[in-house]
Amino acid sequence: MRIVYHLGAHFTDEERLLKCLLKNREVLSQYGVVVPGPKRYRNLLRDTAIQLKGSAASRDTQALILDKIMEEDVADRMVMSWDSFLSLAPWALDGTLYPAAGDRVRAFSQIFPEIEAEFHLSIRNPATFLPALFEKLPNKTYDDFIGKTDIFDLHWSDVIERILAQNPDTPLTIWCDEDTPLIWPEVLRIVAGLPEDAALEGENDLLASLMSGEGMSRMQTYLQSHPPASVMQRRKVVSAFLDKFALPERIETTIEMPGWTTELVDELTATYEQDVHRIANMPGVTFIAP
Repeated sequence: MRIVYHLGAHFTDEERLLKCLLKNREVLSQYGVVVPGPKRYRNLLRDTAIQLKGSAASRDTQALILDKIMEEDVADRMVMSWDSFLSLAPWALDGTLYPAAGDRVRAFSQIFPEIEAEFHLSIRNPATFLPALFEKLPNKTYDDFIGKTDIFDLHWSDVIERILAQNPDTPLTIWCDEDTPLIWPEVLRIVAGLPEDAALEGENDLLASLMSGEGMSRMQTYLQSHPPASVMQRRKVVSAFLDKFALPERIETTIEMPGWTTELVDELTATYEQDVHRIANMPGVTFIAP
């Protein structure tokens, strides 16, 4: 069996991936894939990792934990999703992004040290990630929130390096949250380990939330009458319909942070884009590009 950890990050997924996979449990079971409900493992894994203190779990402990998580007797693949695998939100920023990411992921993977693992992570532009995080911490002032952090020195590639350093040879797949509307079907299948032609209920729900009903209907009709010959062709079609029928209030992000200017946001975005290019070329990383 292989255990798949969907690591978040915060404010990138909002449980969409988990909800879609849970909706497709019967289809996934045909491929030997199980998706436990989050209440079966999130607190359990957290408490077990704390008790182990970084040590590897014994076989008896592994068997006990698996028995509590899985309803099925056997599986080829188990998917677990939690945006706090890397850190709880209040500790996501401390001089850098997710400073404990490597140790945290290592601690969770040590619960099942003899089972193959793979990691999946969606990243987000710090220009929008930081405001979303700050909003979730209402008891902090901006100065307390930022502390001594240099916001122009926040790189997801550093987070990824910490994960890889503590978890060598474990496959790691990365994609950008901003690209999700174009690559969502591929993300679902890659995380679940499904073939490209596997049909999943609700795989277009994200697009449906971003464009008008008329646009969604026209796009589906077009795709049915003009089946795309490749993933890239489908993305071009989706992109064209999003350009024409996207709902502005659903895709436009208003950034409000004390002292931030348009120029600052643009500079953060440019730094992020450079970092994404670096990540796409990092050894040990599979990058899903739009």
